[in-house]
Amino acid sequence: MMTKNYNLQNKISRFFVYIFLALLLAITVLPIWLLLVNATRSTTEIQQGISFLPSKYMLANYNILASKGLDLGRGFLNSLYISVATTVLAVYFSFLAAYGIVVYNFKGKRFFAGFVVLLVLIPLQLSIIGFFQYMSRLGLVDNYASLILPSIASPFAVFFAMQYLESVVIHDLVDAGRVDGAGEFTIFHRIMMPIAMPGAVTLGIFTFIASWNNFFNPFILISSIQKYTLPMLVQTLRGDVYRTEYGAIYLGLAITAVPVIIIYALFSRYIINGIALGSVKE
Repeated sequence: MMTKNYNLQNKISRFFVYIFLALLLAITVLPIWLLLVNATRSTTEIQQGISFLPSKYMLANYNILASKGLDLGRGFLNSLYISVATTVLAVYFSFLAAYGIVVYNFKGKRFFAGFVVLLVLIPLQLSIIGFFQYMSRLGLVDNYASLILPSIASPFAVFFAMQYLESVVIHDLVDAGRVDGAGEFTIFHRIMMPIAMPGAVTLGIFTFIASWNNFFNPFILISSIQKYTLPMLVQTLRGDVYRTEYGAIYLGLAITAVPVIIIYALFSRYIINGIALGSVKE
C-alpha cells in the first residue's frame, strides 16, 4: 500500500514538473517564434495584431532593406568571418595556455592562475579607451585584426580551459609521451586536445556566439560601413527611414538571431556534455 502511494505521489510530482518545464519552454520559444513570424509579415499585418502563422512578405521585407542600402548579406559574411577566426584562435591558444598552467609546475603558478581569474572579473568598458589608443598606434583601427587578434589572450577562454583541463588531464599520459620522445607540442596536439575536445567544442560555441553578438567592440573600432558586422547593421534599423517598416525591422533582427539558434540546435548536446564532464574531478 505504501509503495502504491509513493508511486502515485511520484507520478503527480512528475506531472507538475513537466507542466512547469512546458511553461518555461513556451516562455522561451514564443518570443523567438513571434520574431520569425513577424519577419514574414507586412507592416500592416503587424499593426493588426499578433499572429502565430507565417505570412508571405519576407522577400518584400528584404527588398525594403536592400532599397535602403542595407546590405545584410555582406554584414552576415563579415560577422561570420570575424566569428570563425575569433573562435579558432581563442580555442586553440586558450587551451595551449591552460595546458602550460595545468601540466607544468613553476614558480608563481598560483599567482598567474589567480591573475587570469582577476582579468575575467574586469569589465571590458574599463579598458576600452586604452585598447583603442593601442590599436590606433598599431594602425589597426577600422581593421578586422583589432577584433580577431585579441581573442588569442581571452581571459575567460583561458579560465574555462584551465578549469576543464584540471578535471580531465591525465599526467601519466603526458609523462608517457615524454618518455616515448614526443615533444610538448606533439603531446598537446595528439594527446591533450583529443581528450579535451568536448570542452574545446563547448568553448568554441560560447566564443562564436559571443563574437557574433558583439556590438560594442566593432562599434568602437570599425568605421567603414562596408566592414560593418550584422549587429551594427541591425542597429541602423533604429533610424528614421525604418521606423515605419516594422516587417523589415523584424527581418533584420531575425537574420541576426537565426545563426545563434542553429548553433544551439546543432551543438547543444556538446555544451551539456562538455560542462558536465568538466565539472567532475577524479
